[in-house]
Amino acid sequence: MIKKILRKYYYCLLITLIFSLSINAQLRWTNVDSLYQPLPSSIHVYFTNEPIDTGSFRAYYLIADIKDKEIDFTVDTTLGRRFTPTQFYQKNDQPLVVVNGTFFSFATNQNLNVVIKDGKLVGYNIHSIPGRGKDTLTYRHPFGSAIGISKKREADIAWVFSDSTKRNFFGMQLPIEPIKDSIKSLSFEHAIYTTSIVTHGGASPSLKKWKMRTAIGGGPVLLQNGEIKITNNEELKFAGRAINDKHPRTAMGYTKDGKIIILVIEGRNAVAHGATLVQEAQILKDLGCWEALNLDGGGSSCMLVNGKETIKTSDKEGQRPVPAVFMIRKK
Repeated sequence: MIKKILRKYYYCLLITLIFSLSINAQLRWTNVDSLYQPLPSSIHVYFTNEPIDTGSFRAYYLIADIKDKEIDFTVDTTLGRRFTPTQFYQKNDQPLVVVNGTFFSFATNQNLNVVIKDGKLVGYNIHSIPGRGKDTLTYRHPFGSAIGISKKREADIAWVFSDSTKRNFFGMQLPIEPIKDSIKSLSFEHAIYTTSIVTHGGASPSLKKWKMRTAIGGGPVLLQNGEIKITNNEELKFAGRAINDKHPRTAMGYTKDGKIIILVIEGRNAVAHGATLVQEAQILKDLGCWEALNLDGGGSSCMLVNGKETIKTSDKEGQRPVPAVFMIRKK
């Protein structure tokens, strides 16, 4: 009897070890530039179908040199409607890269995250989430994250306050717990007051002008200072244990040497099961990202390179219309 128990214990331990090693082992990527030509020398595309655990897996990532002045990084958004990535590609004179970005409302087609184009706000974070049950008269006010590129071609990820009544937008370099009160909307004055008195690890996360020329929001943040630190509890993007569910994913990050990385993970089909947020974060860390954040995933995940799809989108209808995209184009 004892021998049977020991055998079962060692078997479970072996399975756990194999599973752990499969998650932490770095994937092998194949350069597939030839499938998406013509591309400038500063942009490369890679593919893998190596399993990250016991499930089937497919993913692409694109890496681009932010300092290359022959390419521009920009966004596009719509008002009261949504376009497929291919429609955005045609609308914007066929840029090199188009990838989905923000979360959005299916009812109103509204972006739920910040979008900055040419230094101007064209999309805003939704800062108020109404309570449920006994908390129906209370609201939580999270600060959503975004990735941006400045006029000096420097990338950054911040937790952003944006308000349609304000010309400027403001960011924090550290996350904070959502503000909870009975006020239906978070004013700029309330946001400034609250963040100025909250400390995080002894450092002040107070709001400051976020001087980005281009930015797109999503969340939660996956990497900070090169380490996996998922800020779902601060950003309130997914409920319960949803960060451990497998889905198609879109994410963006940047390296310390000035490269931007866009990752898309296929899922919800027989040949690709998707990834958890933790697995997504590990991949981006292995690729050398210093900071990275998750963007809208599921049926929205789609990246076009020179108009050609990378991953197969999961909606049976094909590409899902979205209200905003991030783009890379030739000057």
